[in-house]
Amino acid sequence: MMNDQWLTRPATAANTWSDSLSQNERSPLLDATVMLVDDDMLMTELVQGHLEDAGYRNFVVTNDPRETLALAQQKQPAVLLLDLMMPQMSGFEVLQQLRAQEAFRFLPVIVLTAATGADAKLQALQLGATDFLSKPVDASELVLRVRNTLAFRQYHERSLSYDEVTGLPTRRLLERQLRDALVDANGVDGSVVLFNITVPQCRTISETMGQDTADQLARTLALRLEELARQHSLRPDRVSPVARLRQEEFGLMLNGVRTVDALERIARQVLSTLALPVDLGAQKVVPDAVLGIAVSGTDGHAENDLIKGAELARSQAQRRSGARYEFFSSELNRRSLERLSQATQLRQAVERNEFQLHYQPKVDMASGDIAGVEALVRWQHPTLGLLPPSRFIGMAEELGLMNDLGDWVIHKACYDGARWLGAGVPLGKMAVNVSTTQFQGGRLAKVIAHALKSTGMAASHLMVEVTESMLMNDVQAAMATLHDIRALGVSLSIDDFGTGYSSLSYIKMFPVSELKIDRSFVADLPGGSSDTAITRAIVSLGHNLGMSVVAEGVETAEQMLALHGLDCDMYQGFLFSRPLPERELLPLLRDSAR
Repeated sequence: MMNDQWLTRPATAANTWSDSLSQNERSPLLDATVMLVDDDMLMTELVQGHLEDAGYRNFVVTNDPRETLALAQQKQPAVLLLDLMMPQMSGFEVLQQLRAQEAFRFLPVIVLTAATGADAKLQALQLGATDFLSKPVDASELVLRVRNTLAFRQYHERSLSYDEVTGLPTRRLLERQLRDALVDANGVDGSVVLFNITVPQCRTISETMGQDTADQLARTLALRLEELARQHSLRPDRVSPVARLRQEEFGLMLNGVRTVDALERIARQVLSTLALPVDLGAQKVVPDAVLGIAVSGTDGHAENDLIKGAELARSQAQRRSGARYEFFSSELNRRSLERLSQATQLRQAVERNEFQLHYQPKVDMASGDIAGVEALVRWQHPTLGLLPPSRFIGMAEELGLMNDLGDWVIHKACYDGARWLGAGVPLGKMAVNVSTTQFQGGRLAKVIAHALKSTGMAASHLMVEVTESMLMNDVQAAMATLHDIRALGVSLSIDDFGTGYSSLSYIKMFPVSELKIDRSFVADLPGGSSDTAITRAIVSLGHNLGMSVVAEGVETAEQMLALHGLDCDMYQGFLFSRPLPERELLPLLRDSAR
């Protein structure tokens, strides 16, 4: 409860902000809904009075904190002023309730407190408080903090809803506008059509001429699409939304288009309008757009149906030679059904023993001997034949099968390795990749331990490969998992190194013995000066940290010689061998040891 001195309302502080605004200059921030939660009715009346004097008119007030969540869901306030110390429910508990709701994860919460200690403020910050006001409340400070909080929220909302470069709506806002348009479509407007428009030059120009030039191109394309939208607007008072979805991807929504012929005419107009040359100073660029088209009713009834349908249709157009636009058609629906059937077959593949491991040798750069192998999974599909991972790993992740599949790979690799070693075959290291699902699941070390024990595989011959992104998602958890695996006697390798965002301060702390240079840096060797510099840096980093370095994707003798000159320790790739089944690999392993 509050002392009476906190309820003093200075007469001179009431209108410090609103008095400076004329009636014509009224800020839209003053129309925001302000929610007040305090068990003391006099305090809520005082705060509301200060804010009313400043021009605010919309309030939600409760003196029972237990009502906060329900009222917030009903009234959707723009900012919440919350007392901390209340008998029925503390402000800390209210914060926990709010932040547990997706809709209120980012609701600004200004805490009102008489507490002077740092502990209470720290706890409130940890629970998601965004600002503090000390009691007794100063009217001027109250008004300024509420104004600044609302202004920042408005800026944040705009940055989420509008593209900074073009000023177009983002995907977030397009989804909302699509939702509204689909409601209207059930009335008088007819079908809603979404065009997914990709202009690859937006990305390539960024890479070759710089981001400023690419932004200039994007703004020109945005103006052209907005003009097209105005031409085809069903209502003169409402422009059909144009959105920027990604760097090279735009969306155009139309409604009231009733025939396929009309849609095709609009598609051709979009293509011809965007294809007009754009003067970018040093050169002129002719944009080469590709369109995907989805129509409500035919291709779905929800905003996400149209967005995904248009994306799939655009991808289909990009794959088809000569196609500049595609509808989300029955052909794509047929393929979707095939994918569903394949998913069912994938679920049964482990039980039917349809997976196989092929092994790609790692070659010692100095001696030319095989230093180890990497186990790579294949699916012997009953009708489609031998499928590479690119054909089924993504689906396995979607279906939640990666733990089962990954466990099988680890066990099979250990089983094969133990057999070969027992037969006197020189193996070196048996490397296995693990998925993000496996690595973050908290059970990987136990799975590896069980595989080693049940197969008799020597831990010193096993290497587990992880990617940079796995390590950086949760560094502390990753560190614990790596140490658990290393404690088994298993070696660790960072795969695709150089493509992630790992911190060097963490890399040196990970118990890793090998770095693998991503194939994207190898592809342009020996000619690519930047790739040569990156590769040299990775090799030097690895050696300085006591790690061996392996280059992936080596396909030519020139690449191998360039890597040898950079002191790379090992390589793997088609230059030496493609991934091989066991029957073809074993003779190579035996020959390498002679």
